[in-house]
Amino acid sequence: MKIDVLGVQAFVAIAEQGSFRKAADTLHITQTAVTQRLRNLESFLGVTLVERTTRSVALTTIGQDFLPQGRRLLRELSDALGEIRETGKAQRGDVTVACVPTAGMRFLPQILQAYSARFPDNRIRILDHASSAVVEAVLRREAEFGIHIAGPAHPELNALPLVEDRFVLICRDDHPLAKRRSVSWSQLQAHPLIFAGQLSANRKLLDGPLQEGVALRLQYEVQHNATAVGLVAEGIAAAIVPQLALHKGAYPRLRCIRLTDPAVSRTLVLVTRKSAKLSPAAQVLHDMIAARAGTA
Repeated sequence: MKIDVLGVQAFVAIAEQGSFRKAADTLHITQTAVTQRLRNLESFLGVTLVERTTRSVALTTIGQDFLPQGRRLLRELSDALGEIRETGKAQRGDVTVACVPTAGMRFLPQILQAYSARFPDNRIRILDHASSAVVEAVLRREAEFGIHIAGPAHPELNALPLVEDRFVLICRDDHPLAKRRSVSWSQLQAHPLIFAGQLSANRKLLDGPLQEGVALRLQYEVQHNATAVGLVAEGIAAAIVPQLALHKGAYPRLRCIRLTDPAVSRTLVLVTRKSAKLSPAAQVLHDMIAARAGTA
């Protein structure tokens, strides 16, 4: 149902001022406009709210009953609009972000700490998804923006490169390769490996070296880097993971070794819908993340 706010505003002003002229002055409009707004409201309601003669203005019984409700309606509307306005000015509100788990582990924490220090009342909801699901969450407006692994450009999304994340070999300190600073792909052929599964976005990036005649022993496949890290920590095998998957200090016995010939990396990008207008609270967080582009 359409609510005639202007009509209610005119009616309340007439009732409180006692005349159409004074109501017009209060609302800073013409007396003709006040009259028309009241007529529109009465026509919509199908009742007469104000009895007017050339000498006096009086409320009908229905008008007297409606006056407190009209006042309350205008007061609640004013309060609601004021709250929204102040929320925008103060950049208050909840923010939902979608991201791949490694971004949540290594890239976002310091930014979130700084954001929460500035806006302690703002709640942040993180949807830690696989890369493709991050894109879907942003497109479906489940998240205001997201961080995922760069791929083909999407026609509905803007993408800002944030950080280049190199793939490395991780192993426990008792592994035969643990003391090496770097290792080529061909030098991995003798060792069982934990590798990204077919459903992982990382697998597409790693398929290149595999197709160049390097016969690796892919003994274990996992969909999540955290699983690979946990298995390596238990001495199951070595693994190839993005460097951001290693949480500093979490596993003291793990060693991180550069992969060469070729070096393979992925790019994490910040994505927003091209038509999106971020909330003030989300815009600040988005800008803080964007400011860190290329610094991690």
